[in-house]
Amino acid sequence: MTQHRYAVLGAGALGGFYGAKLKAAGHEVHFLLRSDWEHVRHHGLFVETPEGAIHLPQVAAYGDVLEMPPCDRVLVTLKTTSNHYLPSLLPHVLKEDGVVVTLQNGLGIEAEIADIVGRDRVMGGLCFICSNKVGPGHVRHLDYGSITLGEYAADGQPQPISERQQQIGQDFQQAGIETHLVNDLMLARWRKLVWNIPFNGLSVVLDASTEELMADPHSRELAAALMRETVESATVCLTANPDTSGKASRIISPEFVEEMLAATEQMKPYRTSMKIDFDEHRNMEVEAIFGNALRAAQQAGHHPKRIEALYQQLKFLDTRNQRICVELAL
Repeated sequence: MTQHRYAVLGAGALGGFYGAKLKAAGHEVHFLLRSDWEHVRHHGLFVETPEGAIHLPQVAAYGDVLEMPPCDRVLVTLKTTSNHYLPSLLPHVLKEDGVVVTLQNGLGIEAEIADIVGRDRVMGGLCFICSNKVGPGHVRHLDYGSITLGEYAADGQPQPISERQQQIGQDFQQAGIETHLVNDLMLARWRKLVWNIPFNGLSVVLDASTEELMADPHSRELAAALMRETVESATVCLTANPDTSGKASRIISPEFVEEMLAATEQMKPYRTSMKIDFDEHRNMEVEAIFGNALRAAQQAGHHPKRIEALYQQLKFLDTRNQRICVELAL
C-alpha cells in the first residue's frame, strides 16, 4: 500500500491525538506547532488514553511552515478562530496533488479552505472525541475518538465515496482510529451541530460541565430544545438544497435528539472545548458553530430563536472576555 506523508497543522487536543496515533502506526507525520514546538521537538509527544499512553520521544516538529516538506495529506486541527493563518500556511505544505482534511467544528469551514487551495482539494472531517491539551506536548484523551470523513462539494450536494477518501480512511483505521465514510458532508456537519450547539454554548453561558447540564432537569430540557431547534434548522437548509440524485434522504430524524442525549448521559464528565477556550481567555468558535448555522437557517427562511439568543449571549461573553485580556495585558 502506498505510504502518504501527513502534515498536522496544530498539535493540540485533536492534532496531538490523531497525529500521534498515525505516527505510532508507522506513518510519516509532520507537526506544525506554535507555543510548544521547541518542547515537542526536544521531548516528543505524550498522549494519555484509556487504553494506555502513547509516548513518541521523537517527532518531526516545526515552528515555521517554510521548514516543512510538501505533504500528501494536510490535517487542519487548528481552532477556526485561527483560520486567518491558513492562506500563509497551506500553499507551502500541500503537495500539488494533495488534499486538505479539515478536522474542525462548525459549518462552512470547507468553503474557506477551498478559496485557498481549490474546491477539488478539500475534504471535511468531523471528530467525535473528548480530549484536552493539559501541557506542552501533552494530550489527555478521555473518551470516544472516531472521525467521519466526507468529500466537499461547493453546491452542498452529496458526493460519491472517493478513492482518496477510502485511502485516508484506511490509514486512520490502521492507526486504530474508528472512521466512517459518508457521501453527504453537509448532513454530517448538521448532525454534529445537534450536539455542539447546545453543549458548547450552554457550558459557557451556564458555567457547567456536560455532567451538570444533564443532571439538572431545567438545563437538560434547554439542551434538548436547542437540539430540536438545530434539527429543524438542518431540515429547512437541507431540504432547500435536496439531493438531486433522489437516492438519499437529507433529514435528521427526531429520534436522533434522544440518541444524543442518551450518549451524553453516558459520557464521562467533560469540559467542552468552548468552555476551555473561555476559561483560558481565548477567542471562542462562536461564528463557526453558531453564527454560520444561524445565518444559514435565516437565509432559508427559518428563524431559530433559542439558537439566536444563545449566539448573542456568547458574542457578549466573548467580547467581554477579550476586552478583559487586553486590559490585563496593559
